[in-house]
Amino acid sequence: MAKEKSKKIIKVGSLAKKLKLATKDLLIMLKDLGVEAKTAASSIDDEVAQVVEDVVSPKKIIAPKTTGKKAEKEGPPVIDQEKTLLAELKQPAAPRQPEKSSAIIIETENISVKELSEKTKIKPSDLIKELMKKGLLATINQRIKADVAKEIVSGLGTEIVLKLAKTAETEAPRVDVKGLILRPPVVTIMGHVDHGKTKLLDAIRKTRVAEGEAGGITQHLGAYQVDVHGQKVTFLDTPGHEAFTSLRARGAKVTDIAVLVVAADDGVKPQTIEAIDHAKVAGVPIIVALNKIDKPGISIDRVKQQLSELELVAEDWGGKTIMVQTSATAKIGINELLEMILLVAEIQELRADPKGTPMGVVIESRVDKGRGPVADLLVKNGTLRVGDVFHLGATYGKVRALFNDSGERLKEAGPSTPVELLGCIDVPISGDMLEVVSSEKEARQIAEQKAGLKLKASRAKVLSLEDFSQHIKAGKVKNLQLVIKADVQGSFDAIVNSLQDLSLENIRLNIIHRAVGPVTESDVMLAMASNAIIIGFNVGYEGGAEALADKEGIEIRRYDIIYKLIDDVKLAMEGLLEPEYQEVILGHAEVRNLFKFSKVGVIAGSFVKDGKLVRGSKIRIFRDNKVVYEGKLESLKRFKEDVRSVEQNFECGIAITGYTNFIVGDLVEAFEIREKPRLK
Repeated sequence: MAKEKSKKIIKVGSLAKKLKLATKDLLIMLKDLGVEAKTAASSIDDEVAQVVEDVVSPKKIIAPKTTGKKAEKEGPPVIDQEKTLLAELKQPAAPRQPEKSSAIIIETENISVKELSEKTKIKPSDLIKELMKKGLLATINQRIKADVAKEIVSGLGTEIVLKLAKTAETEAPRVDVKGLILRPPVVTIMGHVDHGKTKLLDAIRKTRVAEGEAGGITQHLGAYQVDVHGQKVTFLDTPGHEAFTSLRARGAKVTDIAVLVVAADDGVKPQTIEAIDHAKVAGVPIIVALNKIDKPGISIDRVKQQLSELELVAEDWGGKTIMVQTSATAKIGINELLEMILLVAEIQELRADPKGTPMGVVIESRVDKGRGPVADLLVKNGTLRVGDVFHLGATYGKVRALFNDSGERLKEAGPSTPVELLGCIDVPISGDMLEVVSSEKEARQIAEQKAGLKLKASRAKVLSLEDFSQHIKAGKVKNLQLVIKADVQGSFDAIVNSLQDLSLENIRLNIIHRAVGPVTESDVMLAMASNAIIIGFNVGYEGGAEALADKEGIEIRRYDIIYKLIDDVKLAMEGLLEPEYQEVILGHAEVRNLFKFSKVGVIAGSFVKDGKLVRGSKIRIFRDNKVVYEGKLESLKRFKEDVRSVEQNFECGIAITGYTNFIVGDLVEAFEIREKPRLK
């Protein structure tokens, strides 16, 4: 058996120089490919480097010009190198003969690159190479159409059979690397309540109007654009980290830059810390606006010191965080803040493809009397035009009209442009993604399937501490993300210090947010966005946090003994934490009549005395306080109709395959085995 060829390592900076690319452009491409690389000094293997090189500058086969001894010194002719490279790209990682007797079957309209790799035993990198040859830029977790999957796998020597069933997923959008252009940055303003977020937004908007923007802005959009020295900047007019994280939790990465507003007379407050943690988890650069500097008795250095303790060190203190002194009421520092936003955006080199598939994300939505469903939309890619057919979350439609933030009608809107969209069949929700498709039939099918999968998809994100433990046991390396809330600072410090001492090999424990106080909706949304587990010590819930966590499937662990909390986390990291189960009684019913049928057997006519009976649940039958049968409630009827459940004080019919020994007076107990919540 031939030994696998060892991989060579190359620096990102060296590859960028070789391909005559800006390092930032190359880092963006690598990120799109799912490759971890943050700086020019980051290393990648030669296989990934070759994939990038083939996309950016595909080589041409050139006949060798050198001959004789000189050619021998310079190595093999270019044409031979090219033939070798092309041959390698066409070959799978390990040659194999597919078994004709066991065909590989794909039953969905789309499949992720990872799933395809697992089914076909072809390395993900080889699949990505083939996709890139066809102009598809996909990461390992992105989904591609089944017919595309069949085509690229066939080229690698493996055959698959399609048994398609439509799903609500969409294929990886085609990306023209050379067609990418700079787009306006999208900015969210965050900070503590009463620190001047709204006034700062108003000052920015009025300043730009005063400098000659056409017409007066009628602010009715969830986002708007301003013009700074001929360049546009898009602001989300939904200030606060709750809205910012709510969008991100639903898979919509909207914001490019976060402006953190901190009042110079008040300093860092709890919501300031929350906003910082939310921005850090999202990987968004932070610009600090030290607001209210016109007030007497302020101490800029005191606020900078507080921020430095949160790892936001000002540039004049030797750090990297841009801090601008502003006053929304006195209109001080507004222009400087806008210029700093443009500077950070320039460093990021934000790009989009205006000719690509039009896509966007809903910022806000509502029903407007006379106009129907209205969506405030931010265009992410492509150019959205009046007349385009689209699907949007669980709804769909055709673009009837587009309005900008001044209320003016538009015929089209490019990347980073906020628009008011008319034409949805139903009202979408914040975070829903719009994508233009070719026909209304296709849009309707995708929307209907997304509506059916909506609850399932939201619950599929759940990660419990036991789940994490099982991932570790199975050898899947993961970082454990925690949000920690405690009753007092003393308890909180003890918990954090103990948890930070826990480190096992390559398993990393990451506390993404820590604070004193009850579990809030903001905590739950942060956990949703970062796949984290919330741990509470001697704390309850604030507002609708518990209901939101239950709805979104976010696990909240509550303890009143520190060592128990630490033990559970440690066991999870060691892969030893097993779930505990408990029996939950659903309800009881009394058998009052018996009905015999030749095909069914015996149906017990029963009356639900308490709780409810649920089809598929476990049951026990008691007679004279003794269990005479234990099994599964297979058939539940009401007036000859099959039903899923029957509530208290209603009659029903119970049937069990293979069991007919019912007697009038039997007590039927329905129960379930559920995972036991670790409360306290």
